Amino acid sequence: MKQDRKISSLEQEIEANLKRVYDDVAKQEVPDRFTQLLEQLRKADKSSSETSND
Repeated sequence: MKQDRKISSLEQEIEANLKRVYDDVAKQEVPDRFTQLLEQLRKADKSSSETSND
């Protein structure tokens, strides 16, 4: 029983640390380069869909 409590405590600590790291990463801004790449993809997709509709 004591071992189960220890594992549970360890799992809780790991979970808390993972949540903290995830929250830190989620709060970071998207780098400009990624934003630019997404915009290029959107333009390419739009251009491709317009060409296929003709």
